[in-house]
Amino acid sequence: MKILIASDIHGSALWCEKLLKAYEKEGAEKLLLLGDILYHGPRNPLPDGYSPKDVFAMLNPLKDKILAVRGNCDSEVDQMVLDFNVSSDYAEVYADGVRMVLSHGHRAVPPLGEGDVYLTGHTHVPLNVVEKEGYLHLNPGSVSLPKEDSAHGYILFDGGKFLFRTLG
Repeated sequence: MKILIASDIHGSALWCEKLLKAYEKEGAEKLLLLGDILYHGPRNPLPDGYSPKDVFAMLNPLKDKILAVRGNCDSEVDQMVLDFNVSSDYAEVYADGVRMVLSHGHRAVPPLGEGDVYLTGHTHVPLNVVEKEGYLHLNPGSVSLPKEDSAHGYILFDGGKFLFRTLG
């Protein structure tokens, strides 16, 4: 199963469109969004192409393909315009024998076992670390506001492997 994993769109229609083109190009079956979908937050600059209305208009047609968790910039108002759930702090996906636990990353780490994959966003910096508890911690970075000289990016899960990709 091919799954595209992304975080921190922050209301950028420009980068959301590029993400959805990558989703199509990769032939992904699911889109996992790790929070901070519509609002840029008070600590971030406005991202290029800031237009939350256009972002939810682009994402809503994919509602049956999206699994999302709430980020620190997501609110109840966002749920009023999104046709998929964005109110859960955590979610789980099982694919190709892999347990993936989703969180934005601003809450406590949930119970994880050896071999689990913990997917977070929040920092806007890509991460690929095996934690001392034996789980893999991955962060795709940010779709629209990457930090620490990282690229606009996402992760593709394909055939049991996690592949870091950049958006052009």
